[in-house]
Amino acid sequence: MISVNINSHYLGGNLILEDIDLRIPDGKVLGLVGTNGSGKSTLLRLMSGVYVPDSGSVLYDGKEATLPEVRENVFFLPDDPFFAGQTTGKGIFETYRTFYPGIDRELYRRLLERFKLDENAHQRNFSKGMRRQFYIALALSARPKYLLLDEAFDGLDAFTKKTVIEEINRAVEENDSTVVISSHALAELETFCDLYALIDNRTVSSQGSLEEHAAKYCRFRLAFTEAPNELAFSNLNVRDIEMKGKFVTVTVEGNAESAYAELLKLNPAVIEQEALTFEDIFITDVKGGRK
Repeated sequence: MISVNINSHYLGGNLILEDIDLRIPDGKVLGLVGTNGSGKSTLLRLMSGVYVPDSGSVLYDGKEATLPEVRENVFFLPDDPFFAGQTTGKGIFETYRTFYPGIDRELYRRLLERFKLDENAHQRNFSKGMRRQFYIALALSARPKYLLLDEAFDGLDAFTKKTVIEEINRAVEENDSTVVISSHALAELETFCDLYALIDNRTVSSQGSLEEHAAKYCRFRLAFTEAPNELAFSNLNVRDIEMKGKFVTVTVEGNAESAYAELLKLNPAVIEQEALTFEDIFITDVKGGRK
């Protein structure tokens, strides 16, 4: 269990995070989402023990994240990991082996083969996407109990994203790993994350099960013979509405059947319910939090 209680954390004199209360059960995959600059990377660095919160704590099974016996079970892959251009993949692997003595060399080589990477090549000859694949292979080969990935899909093509998702799922199933992954690729997160946490206004503004959270909202597209007034929708718990003359798209928090019945009272010429994606929900949550 990862327990994050951060009262406040500053960088350069600026308050970045506050009132963070987050619990992540073992063997789960949590998608950490938020707009650019919301503090996702900072939170992952705090969770990894790279940063120490100015006020608060990060605990793994009740132990501080900075303790050596905890850190050897945590692998943090930052958005832009440092590398020396002359260093080969093999050299990096040997360096990491000193921190993770149980790293699985066979898995590492299997993943490099799958990603079509040469461990003897210099890192300077790797593209951004190739470096990302290499470090993901390294992270998964360490078989950590806790895997923290910052922008794991950045620079990856669609095929490689699918491969990475498969390997993360394998790590969870075989090692009972707990994975926290930040990404702007919300469509990918939706396919394999059990939980989510939204960072907005310096705090975790929303968290929980993706499936349960999605069930809170419903969206409808409507067409009217005459353009309606927005006040006509005041009996509904509207989270987002777009009105273009006679056409309306409305996202409502609450039961879909009840919302449908209420919308019918407005006598639309056409009414259709539309499925919401994780990206839709993310946009709705962020908009709602900034009204």
